[in-house]
Amino acid sequence: MHPELFLLIGISLSLGFTPGPNNAVASYSGFNFGIKKTIPLILGVWFGYTTFVTLTNFVLISTFIKYPIIQEIIRILGTFFLIYLAYKISFSSLSKEDKKVNPVKFIDTFIFQFLNPKGVMAGITLISKFVLEDDYINSSLSVIVVCSLTAIVSITTWAFLGKFLRKFATNNNFIKRFNYAMSLLLIICIIGFYI
Repeated sequence: MHPELFLLIGISLSLGFTPGPNNAVASYSGFNFGIKKTIPLILGVWFGYTTFVTLTNFVLISTFIKYPIIQEIIRILGTFFLIYLAYKISFSSLSKEDKKVNPVKFIDTFIFQFLNPKGVMAGITLISKFVLEDDYINSSLSVIVVCSLTAIVSITTWAFLGKFLRKFATNNNFIKRFNYAMSLLLIICIIGFYI
């Protein structure tokens, strides 16, 4: 499975590192709250996506294939959640006291992995393509491990990108514009789900 493994890693990395809802929120959090206060968000994405891929692989894949309407429902619920996150990010307060608490929590990002249209489609696609019937356990474990590692590396990288961009934040207007840009990125992700 070596050539397949390299292909799995390549596709997983390209899906994980491209801009998307998780990455936009991680950059927002790293920018506004620093890496230490972004750790719950990072862990929420990591554990949530790993749990989603594991459950999908061993339990839900036949349900998704048999009832494609479930994917549409997930897309709609994910859209509402993203609109809610975009609103929270756009209108987050800049005062010193409010800045101490990250409005995006572990549980928010954990649950969102089951509603994130990009993540759901990525997980289903990778499982469908790389889990082999004649080597089910080994190929399943490969997909789960690669997805898990990609999730933690990509979300952490995007959080550090936000933290790095904070160096250029010289005033509250810059911070507001950055937050608006991250909200806009979420809205663009939503539009991308429907095009």
